[in-house]
Amino acid sequence: QVQLVESGGRLVQTGDSLTLSCAASGGRTFGTYAVGWFRQAPGKERTFVAGIDWSGGTTDFVDSVKGRFSISRDNAKNTVYLRINSLRPEDTAVYYCAADTQAPARVIRTIADAYRYWGQGTQVTVSS
Repeated sequence: QVQLVESGGRLVQTGDSLTLSCAASGGRTFGTYAVGWFRQAPGKERTFVAGIDWSGGTTDFVDSVKGRFSISRDNAKNTVYLRINSLRPEDTAVYYCAADTQAPARVIRTIADAYRYWGQGTQVTVSS
């Protein structure tokens, strides 16, 4: 059983930057599975925004955040980071991290159903 805890969400202003963290514990060794970040705005579906494979060598982003979001992992600290630059009001959402323990190496899946373990989410609110 993998446990995930997100942190770092807060109220920010348009143009600010923010780093979200996803700390993992339990279950499989952290460095053996992919991690994805999803977000869910009020009244909308949860959607994929970024992912990183087990080694950190492969990343993927939804087109709408490319160039503003970056993702990294520190396997020694069992943590994945999502860096968000130039925040916009439309980035307002609850951000979730999730573990995909079935993905092969260098594969990042973008469908929520592929991820078995989820954190509780962290709220990011961007004021205009």
